[in-house]
Amino acid sequence: MLAMDSIQNVDQLNLKLESTLQELPVWTIQIEIDHPGNELAMLFEEDPLLPGIILTKDKKYVGMISRRLFFEQMSRPYGLGLFAGRPVEYLYNFLQPKTFIYAEDTPIVEATQIALGRSHKQVYEPLVITDQSYQYGLLDFHQLLLANSQIHVLTLNRLQKETEKARIAKADFRDLQHNYSRLLQNDKMIALGQLVAGIAHEINNPMNFIYGNLNYAVEYVQDILYILENYKQELSYADAISEAKEKGIEIEFILEDLPKLLSSMKVGATRVNEIVLSLRNFSRLDQAEIKFVDIHEGIENTLIILKHSLKARPERVEIELIKEYDKLPLIKCYAGQLNQVFMNILVNAIDALSESDNLILKTRKNLQIRIRTEITNDHYVIVRIADNGSGISEEVQKRLFDPFFTTKAVGKGTGLGLSISYQIVVEKHGGELYCISTPGEGSEFIIKIPVVSNHSDEIQQTSKFMDEFDSK
Repeated sequence: MLAMDSIQNVDQLNLKLESTLQELPVWTIQIEIDHPGNELAMLFEEDPLLPGIILTKDKKYVGMISRRLFFEQMSRPYGLGLFAGRPVEYLYNFLQPKTFIYAEDTPIVEATQIALGRSHKQVYEPLVITDQSYQYGLLDFHQLLLANSQIHVLTLNRLQKETEKARIAKADFRDLQHNYSRLLQNDKMIALGQLVAGIAHEINNPMNFIYGNLNYAVEYVQDILYILENYKQELSYADAISEAKEKGIEIEFILEDLPKLLSSMKVGATRVNEIVLSLRNFSRLDQAEIKFVDIHEGIENTLIILKHSLKARPERVEIELIKEYDKLPLIKCYAGQLNQVFMNILVNAIDALSESDNLILKTRKNLQIRIRTEITNDHYVIVRIADNGSGISEEVQKRLFDPFFTTKAVGKGTGLGLSISYQIVVEKHGGELYCISTPGEGSEFIIKIPVVSNHSDEIQQTSKFMDEFDSK
């Protein structure tokens, strides 16, 4: 506790919002309770600011008499005569003042609230402060109010600063949100560019096949039409064929090759149709809402789009795709978003197997991506996508799903793919997404999705679906 003679005003103190009573100056003037009452008057007259006097017996705390109570009693008729010459104990027992004792570690704000809650007769009485060694001092109520006012000013200043910080933080957050949106859009455009390049590559082959055969088909049809025109002029079939041969038309070859050519063109057109259908199913433009869908269909549509990325390159052998599909029920999900998760993880797996400067991959005789699906007893569908690449270090694994974290070269990724995938699986579908990897051996991403979310009506649907599934 600070003695009052060491400091005269709380304005000289460096208070904080959490300051306690021990930081305030207190009066420590004491008198033994067996001393005559006129000694109290002398002490009060010596210091007009003294708020009260601590009473002791054998140097142990007994109580306190305030200046207000003492002079109020002394001013009454016969008060001075009755108590001036008698021990202070008589006056104390007569007044029986109510004393409020506070621990020195009580916060100033809390002590002020308690003090103001006293009765109107007690509200201006000094407070008795005690420390851990049971030393006592008196705190003037007005000094407490001044300290509380100073803290109030500090609170207002702090509030203004925090308000300004909040304003700046809000502005920074808007900027961050704007930049995040730009990066997210950039990531989408990069993914879209890769997707378009892959689709263009996939469509190019069957389209070239169709286009290359189209000229021959036109020639064959024109030759056949020429023969038919001659035949219409009442020539015999033999004469029509003979005249056609004179013009270099080999009808036997045309009759043999045209069906093959048309069949090949049909195969090419079918392939283009499959790619377009897979792209439509992948994006699920017609199924933006949550619906029951076939997980395997989503995986297959994604693989069709990425098929060109699996093929051999000058710097890399072909990536072998191994599929181990379990019998799965339909699951309730946002199909387009879940397909995006498959795309992100599969693209990362392909990139991991395409590191041309990786010594581990150069020693691999074959590169593989393995996709496994299963259904658990607690009605969860699990999709495992594993590669036999160089693996991921433990330090990198801890940050895999952090926004903006990427191990790719500058310009090849924004670090949002896995972060977005995590949000889709965990936050959007209530599932789990995590990675298991051993450096030098490969990585496995595990996607765990509930068949439906945990709403009561959906649980009933789950049971119905699972019952139908088990009966098949």
